[in-house]
Amino acid sequence: MPVLPFRGRRVPENPGVGEESRASVAGAASAAAAEVEPPAAVVPDATGAAFFDVDNTMMMGASLFWFARGLAARKYFTARDLARFAWQQAKFRMAGNESADDMHTIRENALAFVTGRPVSEIIEAGEEIYDELMADRIWAGTRVLAQKHLDAGQRVWLVTATPVELASIIAQRLGLTGALGTVAEVRDGHYTGRLVGELMHGEAKAEAVRALAEREGLDLSRCTAYSDSSNDLPMLTLTGTAVAVNPDTELRAVARSRGWQIRDFRTGRKAAKIGIPTLAAAALSGGVVGGTLAIRRRNQPVAPPPPAPKRLLARLF
Repeated sequence: MPVLPFRGRRVPENPGVGEESRASVAGAASAAAAEVEPPAAVVPDATGAAFFDVDNTMMMGASLFWFARGLAARKYFTARDLARFAWQQAKFRMAGNESADDMHTIRENALAFVTGRPVSEIIEAGEEIYDELMADRIWAGTRVLAQKHLDAGQRVWLVTATPVELASIIAQRLGLTGALGTVAEVRDGHYTGRLVGELMHGEAKAEAVRALAEREGLDLSRCTAYSDSSNDLPMLTLTGTAVAVNPDTELRAVARSRGWQIRDFRTGRKAAKIGIPTLAAAALSGGVVGGTLAIRRRNQPVAPPPPAPKRLLARLF
């Protein structure tokens, strides 16, 4: 006859069952008995959306620089090319009022390293480079802001001068809706070396957002745009809400004058260096990268990039 437990009487333990086994059984029983509420369904917000710049807004530093650095490590081009590219990107980023010649030079250099390459090859390299060099440089605070929009049922797009293939990889890795980026011409699965239109910069970002909104039925007055740069004012002023994230001096002033929210995830003087290269500093680090690769090649001397102007360094550090 089985022994039934009652108050004041101890049930004999099975000597063949150890403490770990009893703990496992207890854990399984507790989990099985737990009442689990299904997650609340997210109600889609069909007309609201958020648009995030990438460089220094979603990511510390310049995504295109890290992409170029990863390609250099894969022998797509030389360290000298990387240093020169970084310096030209520095001028592009810091000047704010870049000339047509500067834009032309940057466009040509940005396309040179993919001309004739299969799109599939660049995408594969981009996925590897993101995991190697970019994943740890995502601003956690900005990522939280994007997630809030997703949790509210809104779609979230990245809007960046970075090639759309790389921008799409970043968006996919972050669980976002998609990306608007610079589009390179493709024929028979290979890059031709030409752009479709111009770089996704300044007014082009606003035009891309406007076109997407029309296609997707978005109400721009219910949308939010995020950026760190005054270059993105056309996009920021297009949406109903604008947020300055890690803003440059000019954008901070504009945000304050217009009552926009400012979110700065940097921490003082040290934070200015976290985003290196934020394209001006990229020129400096490009020289270091170049030196390292030059040692490996030995027979290919690398010329350092031009020295950064003192005023530029002062703005960085």
